[in-house]
Amino acid sequence: MDDRRFKPTSHASGAWHRDEQHFSPLGGLVVHALDRHRAASPDDGLVLARISYDILGRLALDECEIDVETVRPGRTIQLLEAVVRIADRPVVRARAWYLARLDTAEVAGGPADRLTPPEAAPWPMSEVWSGGYIDSLDVRPVAPPRPGRTTAWISTPLELVAGVPVSPLASYLALVDTANGIAVRQPPGAWMFPNVDLTVHLHRQPHGTWTGLDTTVTFGPTGQGLTSTVLHDVDGPVGQAQQILTVRPQPGT
Repeated sequence: MDDRRFKPTSHASGAWHRDEQHFSPLGGLVVHALDRHRAASPDDGLVLARISYDILGRLALDECEIDVETVRPGRTIQLLEAVVRIADRPVVRARAWYLARLDTAEVAGGPADRLTPPEAAPWPMSEVWSGGYIDSLDVRPVAPPRPGRTTAWISTPLELVAGVPVSPLASYLALVDTANGIAVRQPPGAWMFPNVDLTVHLHRQPHGTWTGLDTTVTFGPTGQGLTSTVLHDVDGPVGQAQQILTVRPQPGT
């Protein structure tokens, strides 16, 4: 397409409906659009530290347009906003904070437990979920998946944007929304629990081709749920992700 317009393939479909986009690759595509917006200006040394997506409506498996603007310019702190439109209707609004990259190795600290490397046999998530996106994944559980609690590595052999280089961060974040599907508490054929947002905080920039998800899913008693994930690369934790869920029975069940 062009710098602002993108057309999804069948590999982006699902998981609730095959004629919709899975949000995960679209989330990575938003980061790619933010990268391109920032590349138009001189390198300021800032890095993405938080991105929060609000999913405003149905994500049809159709061409989208992404517009980016700088909300808060600055030399050490910057805020960008991206709006995704499908058929001229806003469907995702994302805000991203960029912070100065400084040498703080002297005071760095926090949980540093690494996940077991992604060497287990692949887990066929397509037995739980439908759609081309799930079919495209290489999923390696660290331990047998349990309802509401799973740790797994996610990777894909597919390019985020065909024939176009994307940043390691965009590729990494293109897999994070999968967290809500790896630790299901109830069968998706009986219950719906889509997330209406995704917020990612990073204390370190991830690298490599694997996204590690240490995920816990909680359902409350009044129709809300929460998917909480510690994010990893092969060197250890890089941040956290949160997704708020709307929990409801499937129609007819």
